[in-house]
Amino acid sequence: MAPRPGPLPGGGDDAERRRPGARGMTLEIAGGDAQERLGVALARILRPPAVVWLRGDLGAGKTTLVRGLVRALGYEGTVKSPSYTLLEPYRLAEVDVLHLDLYRLGDPEELEYLGLRDLLTPRALVLVEWPERGGDLLPPADLDLGLEHLPGGRRIACAGPRAGAVLRKLREILAGDSRFRL
Repeated sequence: MAPRPGPLPGGGDDAERRRPGARGMTLEIAGGDAQERLGVALARILRPPAVVWLRGDLGAGKTTLVRGLVRALGYEGTVKSPSYTLLEPYRLAEVDVLHLDLYRLGDPEELEYLGLRDLLTPRALVLVEWPERGGDLLPPADLDLGLEHLPGGRRIACAGPRAGAVLRKLREILAGDSRFRL
């Protein structure tokens, strides 16, 4: 998959987007309900076109975060993990959310069979679990979230061209919520 033409959403270049820790910060959250709440907050901030990478071990809460985000955008059905289908699309009034889980991806070339290139429209908010399995065929991240288990919660490292702006807005939205340490 060739890089997207024209300016990249959020500014920055491919090298910056692919560099771990670029413009990075961290936050800590307590519990699964806070993970969903973080998704709700991100839904208020992120605007398409955007690509968000979600990294973390199995059970780190990547799909839980996506569930909060997709529901906050107005989806009323079941938000499923695309572990076996690789892709779950959610066509909503203002945005097309594309939730990919690449854990079972055998080869990055399989992204071509999914038709991912055709789905990358100006309305697309692409949420990718296990992005490292997509290789160079995956669009670069505007926001790269690394989820790590902590006793009683998670640490989330935010990197990428939009990380600073996203965390500033998260601080405003989540101020006073004791489940979050920003």
